[in-house]
Amino acid sequence: MQVSSVTTQMASAKLTARPSAAERPTAAGQNGHEAGVNGAPAGAPTAATTEPEIVDPFCNADNPQIITFQDVTSAAFKIRKGVELTPCVKSHFSDLIDMDIYLKKEFLQFTGSFKERGARYALLMLSDEQKKTGVISASLGNHAQGLSYHGWKLGIPVTVVMPLKASLMKIQKCRNYHANVVVQGADMGEAKRIALKMAHDRGLTYINGYDHPHIMSGQGTIGLEIVEQVSDIDAVVVPVGGGGLIAGVATAIKNLSPNTKIIGVESEKCPSFTRALENKSPVFVANQETLADGLAVPQVGYNAYATTVPLLDKMIVVKEEWIALAILRLVELEKCVVEGAGAAGLAAILAGHLDEFIGKRVVLLICGGNIDTTMFGKCLERGMAAEGRLQRFTVTVSDGPGGVAKLCNLLASLGVSIKDIMHERAFIRDIHHVEVKVICETRDWEHSKEMRRVLQETYSKVHFYDMPMAITE
Repeated sequence: MQVSSVTTQMASAKLTARPSAAERPTAAGQNGHEAGVNGAPAGAPTAATTEPEIVDPFCNADNPQIITFQDVTSAAFKIRKGVELTPCVKSHFSDLIDMDIYLKKEFLQFTGSFKERGARYALLMLSDEQKKTGVISASLGNHAQGLSYHGWKLGIPVTVVMPLKASLMKIQKCRNYHANVVVQGADMGEAKRIALKMAHDRGLTYINGYDHPHIMSGQGTIGLEIVEQVSDIDAVVVPVGGGGLIAGVATAIKNLSPNTKIIGVESEKCPSFTRALENKSPVFVANQETLADGLAVPQVGYNAYATTVPLLDKMIVVKEEWIALAILRLVELEKCVVEGAGAAGLAAILAGHLDEFIGKRVVLLICGGNIDTTMFGKCLERGMAAEGRLQRFTVTVSDGPGGVAKLCNLLASLGVSIKDIMHERAFIRDIHHVEVKVICETRDWEHSKEMRRVLQETYSKVHFYDMPMAITE
């Protein structure tokens, strides 16, 4: 078997410090100080000059490393005894959507996500010295858990830097796996800078969670399993964050099944790969808060981008409402509790982005199930609202005896369940009436429309709050 050049570089690679942008020579003069830096007087010291940038030698914009099929097969051989062979089963959605849908259930890995594959392979490929000293990485949660768990099992010290907004559940799980957990940084970008500096100062090996060649190769083993488990695949739909997962999966599948389409999906709140395609190279994209926190990577990896682009057939951006609805549907129909990233593929189908595959065979990669309990509840409610099953309205009723009771009885007669109700008198001009605010649950959108019609026929003042949800008519 061919050994990738990436492997031979691993033992000798070191994190290095390079001059910051302020220190590098410019046309204006040496170090850019003649014109001043960031508005400071010429020659004035800046944070940039005192804190040189630490670079990861395996993630170089000028020399991206493209993984090969041999890298993926090597990873498959080495990690086979340490990770689960997850099922890829036909979905209940197949009959509902008129599409032959299969679910690759990577959320059934021990730590709840596909990240274990790349983490274990990267750890196994360390030199003896690197294994003894330990590794470090920055992660919102899934990569941190995979690295922590397999580091513990392999006896390799692991430090993970997790940003302040990381899920408390994921932070605690990393501690349960005996990792040294550092919670610092406002976002992933800042957490990564902190981790790189710690790696440089302490001699630790930094393992990028989505752009390290061994990480991508390990994730690619999913593609090998999919092709073995499902025949005649028309398309594989892969959630995209930093790009490591789709890079590995695409490398495996395109080598074994060249006619299979590779479809990437990301949230509208963090469309990093889409912007990279538009820019023709990875570019920083300010992410917004998203249900799919596992996809919230502000810039895709250089190696992942270079590997994926020649193999990618389509990139899709989905709205958050569709992700919430997909989470709800997976719970109700498949009994699968998944995080937003894991539901992204189904969200793309529900939103109508893959209608060209009607009547064809499609595999959805359900990449993770580590959803925070509080977030899970929010997603279910938002999904119900997106589907028209959760309604909110205000109606003015009589403030006399039985006024509110009449409203409740009317809703009950329609089979509508009241989830929350409150009334307001102080801000109503007519002292004989009261404004009632109601949140209620219906069976579906048709049931909601029936309720709206009856309320409008019964009351002269009724207002429905129409939010920009996924389904309206």
